[in-house]
Amino acid sequence: MAGVVVDEEVGSPSPGISMVDCHCHLVDQSFDEDIDTVIQQAKQAGVKGALVVTETYTQFDKVLQLAKRHPDFVFPCLGVHPVQGALTGNQRCVTLEDVEKAIPIIEQNISCIAAIGEIGLDFQPRICVRPEDKDIQRQVLKIQVDLAKKYDLPVNVHSRSAGRPTIAALQEFGADKVLLHAFDGKPAVAMTGVEAGYFFSIPPSCVRNPESKLVHRLPVTNILLESDSPALGPEKNMRNEPKNIALSCDYIATRKKLDVAELSRITTANALKLFPKLARLDLGMMDCLVTNMKSS
Repeated sequence: MAGVVVDEEVGSPSPGISMVDCHCHLVDQSFDEDIDTVIQQAKQAGVKGALVVTETYTQFDKVLQLAKRHPDFVFPCLGVHPVQGALTGNQRCVTLEDVEKAIPIIEQNISCIAAIGEIGLDFQPRICVRPEDKDIQRQVLKIQVDLAKKYDLPVNVHSRSAGRPTIAALQEFGADKVLLHAFDGKPAVAMTGVEAGYFFSIPPSCVRNPESKLVHRLPVTNILLESDSPALGPEKNMRNEPKNIALSCDYIATRKKLDVAELSRITTANALKLFPKLARLDLGMMDCLVTNMKSS
């Protein structure tokens, strides 16, 4: 993310605005120098909490430590992404070894996490190079869905270039508490997820697409807000931040012909429904992180 510009456009929220960022990467190295400021600015914009996902087991400790520092805001999600490797490095398809290393760490911290994620499928040709790569991704996804079911946790899901296969796999594996983030499949495919009770989160990049067919088709009862920070901001090549979900909220409210405060209320209620750990927003999660409380 070198050379990105920090967005400073989002200011204080309107009265009655309370939002949850349901998918972001606050342990990305682009936040290393100013994460406390980023979180403070998000709070000032009306963001009450953020589900912070991981992509590899090497990020697990960093996100748990961030949650200890900000127990009233950061809700960690642990999972193994279908694509491994830095954005600027040599990316590759996930392997079974990657998830096998992760599972024991996830289980050791299971009571402290809000979801399993970021998990899913990514069928971009540059990632699925070998004939077996798609099947390996499906196996890794099933292992993590089974883990989520074992501990009654939701899953925070990636589905790039694999919208239909991802929803089909989730249904096949029996996942029933699902967030599909930044879904890039066809709206008709998304509606099969809606029929299964799945939720879809909309990032600030939506403002670049004035006629989003996905936002038009999705019922508000299945919509959540996300930033996907530091990616998918309102402008390309700009570091995205959780505060920018206010832009998503305004965009969706306009297209659904709702008041922004009402849309924020609906999406926050949806988030609480899917992620029960968010009920601790006002109390924080420090006790959980310190005493290893049982999963709620």
